[in-house]
Amino acid sequence: MSKPNFDSVLAALRTVQDPDLKKDLVTLDMIRDLKVFDDGKVTVRVVLTTPACPLKEKIKQDVIAAITSVTGTTSVDVTMDAEVRKSNHAAGATAAKTLGIPGVTHIIAVSSGKGGVGKSTVSVNLATSLALEGAKVGLLDADIYGPNIPTMMGVTENPKLIKDPVKGEMFIPPTSHGVKVMSMGFLIEGDQPVIWRGPMLHNILNQFCTRVDWGNLDYLILDLPPGTGDVQLSLAQMIPLTGTVLVTTPQEVALQDVRKAFNMWDKVKVPVIGVVENMSYFTGDDQKRYHIFGQGGGEMLAKKFNAKLLAQMPLVALVREGGDEGRPIVVKDAECESATLFRELARKVAQEVAILDSKQNQSAPLDIGKF
Repeated sequence: MSKPNFDSVLAALRTVQDPDLKKDLVTLDMIRDLKVFDDGKVTVRVVLTTPACPLKEKIKQDVIAAITSVTGTTSVDVTMDAEVRKSNHAAGATAAKTLGIPGVTHIIAVSSGKGGVGKSTVSVNLATSLALEGAKVGLLDADIYGPNIPTMMGVTENPKLIKDPVKGEMFIPPTSHGVKVMSMGFLIEGDQPVIWRGPMLHNILNQFCTRVDWGNLDYLILDLPPGTGDVQLSLAQMIPLTGTVLVTTPQEVALQDVRKAFNMWDKVKVPVIGVVENMSYFTGDDQKRYHIFGQGGGEMLAKKFNAKLLAQMPLVALVREGGDEGRPIVVKDAECESATLFRELARKVAQEVAILDSKQNQSAPLDIGKF
């Protein structure tokens, strides 16, 4: 009876494709620690591009089937692992400032162009969901004038200030629900307003990017303020954004501003990962869905700009309560519909980021002075 060997098993694995990246697992360097034993046993470690991969089980079963097809194989042991890959392009940032934030692999902005659409709610639940999937995650509250993230994440301690012998003074962000958090809310007292002009905003954002020790992160989520102004342009200038998630509600008043935000990101060459339609519907006691803010707006927006509709989130009191309590809904009630949808959203965002990364787009330098 013939026995499998290393080359025959590797050849079989070349027939297994990543469904999103459209390349085989060997070419994508996802096959690690392949061992073929004399008794026909085969062990292998498959390293996915994200721990939040929604196709993890399919890829595992495809690998098992491919190895089993090799004559003489007696058993297959597949270990699934993940390694978030470093982006090879710097979307948006100028050529002189493409070094990114040390230790951070992907930087994802959550934006809207419109206030009151639940962007921060999406940010905290996206970040927490990615952490629950096993990713290393940070959340930067870039809404300088309205920093609500510490409350919504239930952070009870301020960042620590240390003196690094090389980097100088650095903030160590606190952690809540498995997510490292930094916000202007830590640096102001109580209900004091932030009354700053553009240059001061740029300076504090620069501090958040250069004076916060995030450690090693797979994803840093940026919760942006409404609009298309100083904060958005400063961040596009300073750091290489992987992409942005646009949040809207279904009604036209919100869509008008989100369309402007979409066009802004296009001008600064930052990819739109997809659209989240928030407050899509309300389910009454009669179990009927009521579209309080209209219907289909997010889907029309996504079609107009050839983007993906990532999620349609219901209007649910528990989500609001979780934000007020500092317990995102994915933690507060992990089995409810909203929590399930946020976990699916996180997997889709991770999936789209992996696809973006695989394309290795080379963005032209951004002349921020034009805008």
